[in-house]
Amino acid sequence: MIRTIAIILLALSTGGAGYFGWTQKKSSTAATAQVAELTEKVEEADKKIEAAAEELAASKELLPPLMTKVQELDAVKAAFSTGVVLKDLEAAYAKEKKGLSPERQLGLAGVRLLTNGTKDPATVEAFQKALEMTDWKAQQKVICAAQNALAAAGQKVKVMSECLPEGAEAKKDSHGAPAGKADAHAAPAGKDAHGKDAHGKDAQKDSHGTASTHAAHWEYQGAMGPENWGKEFPTCGRGKSQAPLNIKGPFEKVRFNVAPDYKQGQLKVVNNGHTIQVNVPGGSKIRIDGKPFDLVQFHFHRPSEEHIDGKPSAMVIHFVHKNAEGELAVLGVMLREGNENPGIKTLWTHAPKSEGPEVVPDGVMFNPANLLPREMDFFHYDGSLTTPPCTEKVKFYILKTQVNVSKEQMAEFPFKMNARPIQPANGRPIYTN
Repeated sequence: MIRTIAIILLALSTGGAGYFGWTQKKSSTAATAQVAELTEKVEEADKKIEAAAEELAASKELLPPLMTKVQELDAVKAAFSTGVVLKDLEAAYAKEKKGLSPERQLGLAGVRLLTNGTKDPATVEAFQKALEMTDWKAQQKVICAAQNALAAAGQKVKVMSECLPEGAEAKKDSHGAPAGKADAHAAPAGKDAHGKDAHGKDAQKDSHGTASTHAAHWEYQGAMGPENWGKEFPTCGRGKSQAPLNIKGPFEKVRFNVAPDYKQGQLKVVNNGHTIQVNVPGGSKIRIDGKPFDLVQFHFHRPSEEHIDGKPSAMVIHFVHKNAEGELAVLGVMLREGNENPGIKTLWTHAPKSEGPEVVPDGVMFNPANLLPREMDFFHYDGSLTTPPCTEKVKFYILKTQVNVSKEQMAEFPFKMNARPIQPANGRPIYTN
């Protein structure tokens, strides 16, 4: 009996010792794995510390030049802090009869910034005015300087990708497109659609051009439709001489004429996402009261943007001109539904059905005069671009005689509606010859 009990105890002792050994081995294996994992994390942390140390060393090398720049800026701000230079500049510019150029307006805003800082409302207003005065295609430096200054002042403004510091990412618009990219209303050219020089990359012209190449996204309907253009383009909302207008009497008489002298040239047509636009080679002109303007491009709106006595026409062609002084003149030809238009037939044959680059069909020539009526009597008013940024001081000459476009040709136009609504006249006279 005692022997049996001893055997049982020995067996229990042996089993217990085996279980204890197994559990210890398991714990040791887990501990080894944890040590390996911790070792890997420590090595990774060492690499990050090493990289951070390298970046810190590089930053230290950049610090002295930056400190020099800060000292220079402080010295400049101190020089302007008395406000004497600002007062002198304001007094000098007040004598400018023709008004300030965008560059001078930007310079004035810069002096305000150095004198009063970014919290000064007049500083913010001065930069906003410089931005509004710029045609959005002509002077990239003006736009970049104004946009970056407004951003620094805490104003809500989209900064073009070309204006962002190197390495910074551009914000995207509601359609996911970078804010600094060409918007849908762009068409290749070195000038904007109303003839102003494009800035930056060879951008497409917008239908009324201003170069929307770097403008924020906009549409004819929806969240960024005409009623909301003023949110991104202040002049569209606050301007007092906006186009288009409802043309109705009483009219004031003028004694001058408009005389087109358009030439045949290589056809260049583009669907820029907002209209069909034809970019015109050099040589075509119009004389307004004897003063020459170069034809830059023409494009189409459906229905007509201008109304006559409250009624739109089926479509309108806007011929966009620019003179040597940079003044813009738009000749409008209203299209009524009727017989097929041979000139438009040629254009529609080669115009892209969807947005894309400029098309230059080999050997196809076109004369814009093919789209004009014989009679050149007109209505005239002072207006603006009818697309963002709605820049003002644009002369409109809307011909009284309309030309035909067939119902089928209207149906072939890729845009069902691309016309800005009628704008308030705000007491502007409408003239007739």
